[in-house]
Amino acid sequence: MPNYRIAPSILSADFARLGEEVRNVVAAGADIIHFDVMDNHYVPNLTIGPLVCEAIRPHVQVPIDVHLMVKPVDRIIPDFAKAGANIITFHPEASEHIDRTLQLIRDNGCKAGLVFNPATPLNHLEHVMDKLDIILMMSVNPGFGGQSFIPHTLKKIEAVRKMIDESGRNIMLEVDGGIKIDNIEAAARAGADTFVAGSAIFGKPDYKAVIDAMRSELAKV
Repeated sequence: MPNYRIAPSILSADFARLGEEVRNVVAAGADIIHFDVMDNHYVPNLTIGPLVCEAIRPHVQVPIDVHLMVKPVDRIIPDFAKAGANIITFHPEASEHIDRTLQLIRDNGCKAGLVFNPATPLNHLEHVMDKLDIILMMSVNPGFGGQSFIPHTLKKIEAVRKMIDESGRNIMLEVDGGIKIDNIEAAARAGADTFVAGSAIFGKPDYKAVIDAMRSELAKV
């Protein structure tokens, strides 16, 4: 059985109590904290920066997974690495030189990954599999939390899982967008091993009950 990871997205957390929120969700069984960064340029929304990452870092021991929805992307990468990020992912459209950006992330001591929107072709992967630690598949169009899962993403997850398996590399396959108890099993069957969930967890009063229910679904795969 794969090593499945649950990664709550703090985009849906209560920002007035963010330290408490991340501590509570990790105590409830979260494996990773997912950190969504939007710049009101690459995506039509504005969220949080390195200072917030630095502020929550002392509150949790689990990895912080920073998803950069910003363009251009290179300038901000060292700031997030310094702020305590463990994983940094970005969109191929946001970089002029994808190989260089991936290397920049690794040079700053973080795991590196690419993010694919629902309509972004996968051909970028053919050239950089040796530089990837993680691939993130968006199952909604990025920019806002609380959107519904796009079912066609399952076919793209299957295609990426095949590429990872054929590469022989240990690359995480993450899915983000509309993930909840009733579709996490389908995403896992398609090949995902890491699951970002925002409102599905933070929108409920009992974080542990939701994460436990998700793990029960994953146990069926």
